[in-house]
Amino acid sequence: MKELMIVLLLCHPVSAVKHSLMLYFMISSGVPDVPHYIVVAAVDRIIMIYYDSSMKAPEPRQEVLIELNELDPQQWEAFVQHCMDHYQLLKHESDSFMQHSNQTGGVHIVQEITGCEWDDETDIVEGFLQYGLNGEDFVAFDVKTETWISSNPQAETVKQEQNRNKANSELWKDALTVVFPNVLKTYLSHWKNFLNRKDVPSVSLLQKTPSSPVSCHATGFYPDRAMMFWRKDGEEIHEGVEHGEILPNHDGSFQMNVDLNISSVSPEDWRRYDCVFHLSGVEDDIITKLDETQIRTNRGKNKNDEEKPSDVTVPITAAVVALVLVLVAVVGFVVYKKKKDKCPTSPQDNMTELTEGLNPDKDNTQPTEKSTIQTST
Repeated sequence: MKELMIVLLLCHPVSAVKHSLMLYFMISSGVPDVPHYIVVAAVDRIIMIYYDSSMKAPEPRQEVLIELNELDPQQWEAFVQHCMDHYQLLKHESDSFMQHSNQTGGVHIVQEITGCEWDDETDIVEGFLQYGLNGEDFVAFDVKTETWISSNPQAETVKQEQNRNKANSELWKDALTVVFPNVLKTYLSHWKNFLNRKDVPSVSLLQKTPSSPVSCHATGFYPDRAMMFWRKDGEEIHEGVEHGEILPNHDGSFQMNVDLNISSVSPEDWRRYDCVFHLSGVEDDIITKLDETQIRTNRGKNKNDEEKPSDVTVPITAAVVALVLVLVAVVGFVVYKKKKDKCPTSPQDNMTELTEGLNPDKDNTQPTEKSTIQTST
């Protein structure tokens, strides 16, 4: 469930030409079965690194990142250290938010999300930085105006204090519009083959009960630019068809389904129907005939084939999605200590600077004005 929470945070429409770099941080208290500290790094909505307080150290979640870490272990070590050290800073911010909100003890969740989106056609960059408290927006930084904004009355004091700190706002703007985009562009060049891959899915027919619609389910495809539909006699049909959303899998691939109401389809007409899956950039479609013997039931067996086990990933239900989204309404974070000069730097230089800015002084339990961009005073 804890990683499903993060996956759903990434589930939002993104333009085909936009790339994103995002860092998520969450600290909580009094929430059963949820680690009190979570860190996630994602590129183009694909979880690359995951860490929570139940683990010994952060873990790479994609093979391409493991390979890059072997080539540059110092950068990985720096990020690992940052994940561990950032807890003290976030704890300080969490205590400050609670104080300004007149809350003491009890259950609370502070979330942060920061990063940038880059349009590789227009070269337009949009940086973002948001905080949330207990599932509600708390305070955010507007990069264009270099001001802090909030729709939450409890965050007014934090917003006012931040808006008086002009130097701090300049550092944030530089981090979100210069540092992060440079890191993103550099790593995209390394991950080009990975991000531009075409993974075709496995497609199965599913049915809960004999009277339920037949669901054509595709899982394991990448990217998410795909479509699926039912046909009759080679022509796409819409009546009696219900399309599901494209949803992310834990490994960075995607799944989707399209249902066909067969209540009015006679047995002799089944052979006239088929399901078509099309992945953008792939010439051949995957065509699955409506065949009763190939349908998997909710017991994980094919009709007329009692011994064949199911290996199908069950789609995430709307009820689960709604429950998790209530629990994890988004917001965010990243810090940059000193302004980057005009000379281009390597990804490690950029990440080192970000790590220095994010981490409080290791000899102190509270962040200092010199070592961090303050979000409250």
